[in-house]
Amino acid sequence: MAEILDGKKVADAIVEECKSEVGRLSLCGITKTLAVILVGNDPASAIYVNNKKKKCEYIGIYSKTYELPEHTTQEELLALIHRLNEDLHVDGILVQLPLPAHIDENTIIMAIDPAKDVDGFHPASVGALSIGLPGYVSCTPAGIIQILKRNQIEIAGKHCVIIGRSNIVGKPMAMLMLKENATVTVAHSRTSNLKAIAKSADILIVAIGKPEFINRSYVKEGAVVIDVGVNRKADKTLCGDVLFADVAPVASAITPVPGGVGPVTIAMLMHNCVFGLE
Repeated sequence: MAEILDGKKVADAIVEECKSEVGRLSLCGITKTLAVILVGNDPASAIYVNNKKKKCEYIGIYSKTYELPEHTTQEELLALIHRLNEDLHVDGILVQLPLPAHIDENTIIMAIDPAKDVDGFHPASVGALSIGLPGYVSCTPAGIIQILKRNQIEIAGKHCVIIGRSNIVGKPMAMLMLKENATVTVAHSRTSNLKAIAKSADILIVAIGKPEFINRSYVKEGAVVIDVGVNRKADKTLCGDVLFADVAPVASAITPVPGGVGPVTIAMLMHNCVFGLE
């Protein structure tokens, strides 16, 4: 049976490191401030923002939350981002996604100063990652690296297969694994012979967005399986993109859903805000 990779345990360790650093900085008269912007009334987004506010409060980060109505125009949102870019007291800016349909997400992401892009979504942040320069790294891929390293899972020399090519997870994940000296294959919905490719992985990272899609026939005996998916089933319970009960007996280690990658993603957002560009 696979070792269960406890994301909450990893997240708690990262949060405590952030809290310690904030305490050290406060002795020097330095305060860290995160500006969070929520547009509209999406219930899931409101929960995420509230969770981030609670983490900020615990760590000692000053959180400025801007809750804007659904009808906020793109121009109004851009004006707020510009003010926050210019505010020397704001260390990080986070715009909660998704945005209402009338607002272009790419335009908003590109408006954020890369020096305050704690989500790591700005093209400048992604470009810096691709060529090894300092920059913010998207929180989910950065968190996955922490899960692997803090569980003493060897990355260098291993074959990593990433299923999913999104700008938020798949692409930056591939670059991070290359940085850690893995051999990387990126697969996706149009990949031929996906099962055979997945089964060649020493480390299989699944972010395909299909509930419980990956079963044991996709997984090599002894592989490490990281499940990025978060899906809600008909009975309202959460599940990942991996059929956990089927895969766990053949994997050497696996992340659960919930309690795996999710908590570490929020912890890495706090890390980005506290420790800045790395």
